[in-house]
Amino acid sequence: MTQQAGTAGRVRRVAAAAVSLVAATSLAAGCGGDDDAQDTPAASSPVPSASPSANPKSTLLAAVPTEEDPAFRFSGSDPSGAVTGVVDPAGKGMDLTITEKDEELDFTMKMSFRLIEQRSWMKVSFDGADQLSSMLKLPTKWMELDHAKLTDPASVPYYEGADPGNTGAILGAAGDTVTDQGGGTYTGTVDLTHGEHVRQAMADVVDVDALGEAAKAVPFTAVVGADGNLTSLTLEIPAAGKRKATKYVVKYFDFGKAPKVTEPTGSQAQKAPASAYELLNG
Repeated sequence: MTQQAGTAGRVRRVAAAAVSLVAATSLAAGCGGDDDAQDTPAASSPVPSASPSANPKSTLLAAVPTEEDPAFRFSGSDPSGAVTGVVDPAGKGMDLTITEKDEELDFTMKMSFRLIEQRSWMKVSFDGADQLSSMLKLPTKWMELDHAKLTDPASVPYYEGADPGNTGAILGAAGDTVTDQGGGTYTGTVDLTHGEHVRQAMADVVDVDALGEAAKAVPFTAVVGADGNLTSLTLEIPAAGKRKATKYVVKYFDFGKAPKVTEPTGSQAQKAPASAYELLNG
């Protein structure tokens, strides 16, 4: 998933780089572990809307989460991985977790970030190689990050708004192709070459230039619940060059039921140690 400058996309790149570094450390130390299943939260099933809308594109754009919405959960997946979390627009906060699997050494790293406005906290855990936390000298608490100590401060996210999947920018590129299929389901195509903001939104997902003409008509399916909230958006990205056809999926759910995102305090948190910056700066 990506948003504006690429919150989730940046985190996935950091996580992937961190896994590579951890894997190298593991190989040097000769450690490994048993596999644990990756956690995937199940999104609640949307309630179908009652009747077709007069202006389906406007209905979709109006359904995109805004700063006026209550806290909600999200999940997303694309060719580079999966992300889950919570968005709290009122508190300008976000929780997100990226899961990266190292197939060779058979362990999974979970890198979580808590974001409140311009502040960022990180937590890292390992499934199948618990000893790596000790080896890398990483605490199990939330670690508040000092962006000035990062080689690339932009590599660590901050709160950028209520639409982490950038569904508004994507659906805005649908032109007049949107069709209301009834039951809250909408279909159409999006033009990924439609403006630099759309290219940036999808930069971590697909090579728009490699798609050629196909990038101008990428099929999508969107679902809006009876409460008027967008509950899912799926792009069917065609094959291009050596890349296989794949999907970009965003789900928003549990509006008003998700917990607020709050600052970790007391025994929950500490300042990030030097080892955390070594991991992030690679």
